Amino acid sequence: MSNGRVWPYAIGIAITLVFSFCIATIFITESSAIQESDAYMIKYQEADLNANDFIKKRMAFDKLYTIEYVTKKISGESPVISYKVSTKDGLALNDAKIKIAISRPETDEFDKILENPSVDNGIYSFTLEEFPKKGVWNIIAKVSVDDKERFLNIKTDTRNPRSYEF
Repeated sequence: MSNGRVWPYAIGIAITLVFSFCIATIFITESSAIQESDAYMIKYQEADLNANDFIKKRMAFDKLYTIEYVTKKISGESPVISYKVSTKDGLALNDAKIKIAISRPETDEFDKILENPSVDNGIYSFTLEEFPKKGVWNIIAKVSVDDKERFLNIKTDTRNPRSYEF
């Protein structure tokens, strides 16, 4: 076999292995639990298609209004998540529509959408029974006033009083 017949077999086996690895990669990827993007509370394909509209609505909102996450500390039991919406002049705004989505970064198993907050002098408060799990949570708020819209994304931890906007 040293007269040059080994190379065709080796090349054939290498091509077969590469093709098999490609097929295996496709099957493994299809069966993986891939999470959808929820940055705008919609599928990422729709967010990509409407990105310019989101930017224009945010700019229009930011010219007239401000939104602030006012929750000081989130605990695991009976958390209250609050936002303050006001005009640029500092006047409380009580007629905004706010919806929030709560999710874990690694799974959509615990996702919740909260609507119909209690409103008191421009502070919109959502009460949740409890967080099903301790740790890091994403809280995404969608605020709408007329045709103006703004998203505020917060990352918080039930074990640590700090929260971060992302």
